[in-house]
Amino acid sequence: MIYDPVYLKHETGSHPENSSRVEHAYEHLKTRDFFPNLTIISPRPATVEEITLVHTRGYYDMLLALGEIRVSLDPDTIFGPGTFEAATNAVGGVLKAIEHVSEGKIERAFCLVRPPGHHARIGTAMGFCIFNNVAIGAEFARKRIGMQRIAIIDFDVHHGNGTQEIFYEERDVLYCSVHEYPFYPGTGSRDEMGSGKGFGKTVNVPLPGGSTEEDYLDAFHKQILPAVEEHQPELILLSAGFDAHKSDPIGGMALETQSFGKITDLILDSAERVCKGRVVSVLEGGYNITALANSVEAHIRSLLNS
Repeated sequence: MIYDPVYLKHETGSHPENSSRVEHAYEHLKTRDFFPNLTIISPRPATVEEITLVHTRGYYDMLLALGEIRVSLDPDTIFGPGTFEAATNAVGGVLKAIEHVSEGKIERAFCLVRPPGHHARIGTAMGFCIFNNVAIGAEFARKRIGMQRIAIIDFDVHHGNGTQEIFYEERDVLYCSVHEYPFYPGTGSRDEMGSGKGFGKTVNVPLPGGSTEEDYLDAFHKQILPAVEEHQPELILLSAGFDAHKSDPIGGMALETQSFGKITDLILDSAERVCKGRVVSVLEGGYNITALANSVEAHIRSLLNS
């Protein structure tokens, strides 16, 4: 598991995406029976060369130049004195996990990082997200490590519009998302399937508000995992949002805590068949801190036991 107090430096006050999310989750995990079996890995800050595998240099330089200034990058996204350090370490934590997996040091990892990433676009912040952690991870795996094909599975309650946009014309990165629809950010309809050489490599499963565990498992069985197994990735990256929990104040879905363990079990079964079990999971949403901590626990239990 990737975690470090550096993620608490992104101070957002009473904003739904605040430091108590990861702090409470970490403290909760420390009390669980499996905690001694986790290897805690400290992140490193991602370099400008790594971040600009996805984002523009102009966007990176703009954020760097903000320094200690507190501003709103969009109506939902706060930037403050500790944000740049936290955000570069969120990316770097994901990259370090991918390095460890690719070297065979570990088989899978969970990155308890913030700020989240899947709404971040090539040149702009969006929806609580500064850098697109998972998208940078996918490009890092391909361009720095040499993997050919990557699959990204996103089960956050919100569609990962930034990740989809980045890879929309790319045939070697499969992006699959199951999400509430219609809902923020307004993208993710079933007919968004990629374009050009990437046509068919975007798989969206939009579900109505109130969808249950049965609906999610059906989506994985019938649409997402068949696409993953056809793609034959060398690594699966998860945009692991837990805001589809029935208690989440932002989402409108009806998943139970253990639903996330069952979803994870399905993904890992597929990963064993296609990529030797190599999975790196990255925290996205989840805004009820108790539900988030419990759901992360269910997710990690599956990652440990499968």
